[in-house]
Amino acid sequence: MIKKLIFAIGFMMAVSVSAQKTSDKDAVNAAAEKLRSAMISGEKSDLESLILPELTYGHSGGHIDDAKEFVEKLVSKKSDFVTIDITNQTVSIVGNTAIVRHHFYATTADAGKAPGDVTLDILLVWVKVKNGWKLLARQAVKSEKKK
Repeated sequence: MIKKLIFAIGFMMAVSVSAQKTSDKDAVNAAAEKLRSAMISGEKSDLESLILPELTYGHSGGHIDDAKEFVEKLVSKKSDFVTIDITNQTVSIVGNTAIVRHHFYATTADAGKAPGDVTLDILLVWVKVKNGWKLLARQAVKSEKKK
């Protein structure tokens, strides 16, 4: 009888932890989608609500933005995304940290530049805080083709 009780409690704990990770993955996916939309709209309050003040945002060319520069570029349309398509996204949760990888294909209309397109592979690091998941770090690397 005690063995059955211990087994049942263990099973319930495993299901609870699994459900929590699934819920966290869903929340991180939702945050990543909000970020994608906010990067297209350039809405300052939306962008700021998704990032931590300590954000480090690495570009494929080597430049690194802080939180203020990241927001300013999108709001001013210095970086202007017309479309962003995300594919092959994976989410791994480790404690209060989420590691997101995806392929990023975008069309751009950056101020003072000809329209263009960008094909990148992205690493995002999200941290769980009281208000949900916030972006702490992003790094992009050039990718050969749309995946």
